[in-house]
Amino acid sequence: MKIKVKVLTDGCMPVISQNGDWIDLRAAKNMSFSLKEAVNYIPLGVAMQLPKGFEAIVASRSSTPKKQGMFIPCGIGVIDNSYSGNGDQWHFIAVPLKETKINKGDRICQFRIQLSQKATFLDKIKWLFSNKIELVQVNNLNEENRGGLGSTGIN
Repeated sequence: MKIKVKVLTDGCMPVISQNGDWIDLRAAKNMSFSLKEAVNYIPLGVAMQLPKGFEAIVASRSSTPKKQGMFIPCGIGVIDNSYSGNGDQWHFIAVPLKETKINKGDRICQFRIQLSQKATFLDKIKWLFSNKIELVQVNNLNEENRGGLGSTGIN
């Protein structure tokens, strides 16, 4: 299973850890947060093209609430495979628990892929017989931008 990755910010290429099942994502810039801000959108510096029939589940790393003082408000975020244009940058939606800051390159969240509800029988067979996920850095995802964060339901 190949996931195509367009790196939008140097240093943000995801890496598959040998010690866990999820793939870490990094903050694309330095940011400060106050308790007055209800929700923050932290750019992750990547756009990705998931395999057909798959979606990504994005969640906080277990250390993020303690180390960075923030969490994802609904527990997870879902990114479907139609969000795959060069400009469709992934974000971490966070709520601060305290006055805090993050630095560019901090590992703040993680993701995994799973079959989507639109997966075909063939997609399911490929997943069953695949032996690993591979991240492939590309210069162009060759897909149309969906419109950015929060584009679901516009049309």
